[in-house]
Amino acid sequence: MPSLRAYFTNMSAPMPLHRKLYLVLRNNFIKMWKRQGCCGHPGEPGC
Repeated sequence: MPSLRAYFTNMSAPMPLHRKLYLVLRNNFIKMWKRQGCCGHPGEPGC
């Protein structure tokens, strides 16, 4: 399980808000689908 600090660091990445929201949804779906704690895209929002 990633730390809360890593979550906020990933969310502060310089990109448009709609792109961040898309990545959060996509990466969380990948984590649920694979039943893993990481989506495989470290550093992206939602991972």
